[in-house]
Amino acid sequence: MLAGARPVSTSLSATRRVATVVLDASVLINLLILNRVGILAELPGYRFVLLDSVEQEIRRPRHQTLLTTAFEHGFVDRAASASPEELKIFAQYIASMGLGEAACLAAAEHRGWLLASDERGLCRSIAATRLGASRILTTSDILTIALQSGVIRIADIRDAMSKLEWDPRLDALQHTARAVAQ
Repeated sequence: MLAGARPVSTSLSATRRVATVVLDASVLINLLILNRVGILAELPGYRFVLLDSVEQEIRRPRHQTLLTTAFEHGFVDRAASASPEELKIFAQYIASMGLGEAACLAAAEHRGWLLASDERGLCRSIAATRLGASRILTTSDILTIALQSGVIRIADIRDAMSKLEWDPRLDALQHTARAVAQ
């Protein structure tokens, strides 16, 4: 888990607390590009969910196929519909960010979930203010947790960095890979 981050428990298993994480398209698409959505099911202490508004943002046929497989294998769950209170929060956000981002942020805020998002700018600023930085995970954070949990290896991190090399948000991931390799 990230330093300072504490899972927010929204579901309990018999043996451990589990933090529910709502996936924004930015993180989901990165994991689909890497063909690594399956790692989500292996991260200890986390349950990942997807809202239908985010699912609709996945338009490439290959990614849609991978996402269908992720649902079938239980790597990711579909989240239930929003309550009226959550829709009020959503209405506050929709004017300043996209549909999926607004829905994910409203769900995380209202339901006490973590948010997985690589969004920047105003969306990130609002999320950090409303949720707190410790409740936001990025693609880099998720891959770092997977590495630290033994779910993936350094070679997987290097592969991810080469496939997503255009993304400056992976600087933290490069630092983690170097630290683990030493």
